Amino acid sequence: MPLPKLFPFAAALAATVVATPLHAELAVVDDAGRTVRLARPAQRVVSLAPHVTELLFAAGAGPRVVGAVAYSDYPEAARQLPRVGGYGNIDMEAVAALKPDLVIAWKTGNRDAHLDKLAALGIAVYLNEPRSLDDVARSLESLGVLAGSEGAARAAADAFRARRDELARRYGGRPRVRMFYQIWDKPLMTINDEHLISDAIRLCGGDNVFGKLPQLAPAIGVESVLAADPEVIVASGMGEARPDWLDQWKRWPKLAAAAADNLYFIPPELIQRHTPRLLDGAAQLCSFLDEARAKRRAGSRDAKSG
Repeated sequence: MPLPKLFPFAAALAATVVATPLHAELAVVDDAGRTVRLARPAQRVVSLAPHVTELLFAAGAGPRVVGAVAYSDYPEAARQLPRVGGYGNIDMEAVAALKPDLVIAWKTGNRDAHLDKLAALGIAVYLNEPRSLDDVARSLESLGVLAGSEGAARAAADAFRARRDELARRYGGRPRVRMFYQIWDKPLMTINDEHLISDAIRLCGGDNVFGKLPQLAPAIGVESVLAADPEVIVASGMGEARPDWLDQWKRWPKLAAAAADNLYFIPPELIQRHTPRLLDGAAQLCSFLDEARAKRRAGSRDAKSG
């Protein structure tokens, strides 16, 4: 899966439905603060990001999705959808040929030029960009309104919130663990506290050692990691396999995470996609931080008995 572009977005979300006596016009505010209006629930939806495709299926709108970009690989049914290019290189002719009455776009992942062309064609475009765990639930609800699958979407959102709350109750009050989340190695990249992944870190009782940096996904140097001396390093990489570069931190045996062997991997589709599966990644993250706490306690006991 290609590395997503990561930038903050402006407004909080709200979805509203305005009823008229004969027809129900849908009016939903997207993640750019724009009101998207439809005369009726969308019948033909095109998704311009893998996470959007997954959200649509989770919201019960899968039967309405007629096209999607590359790497839209979950659930299994999404793999069979006609492709309209990649999220950064949309095939506009393929989109138009599908005759969508709604396109769901990725606010910071899709190019403005492509979105402007869709608007010029008179196609309604909803911009999606969850920035917090609660935004994932609200995205499900908004997409359910747009596609006429409110019941399924509300159930999915409620289940997501319930699971998030359970993880928070279980792990949120435990001793804090200072950690570094590594997106990639060349360039060496991380996230700040405004990123969605940092919301999962907080959920698990973790502290992002680079949380105060101004950029949402900053490039940093190895020296900065060594100076921050995180107790845990978590990486995702680009696929299902643990990246070789994660274990390169063992070259610095005095680094706390390396000394304790707290170098952990979470598949990117479980932690870097803005979908309900993010809580699967969060559950793994919580378990890893708890493992680090156990090692810390064991080390403290050994020091006292030594």
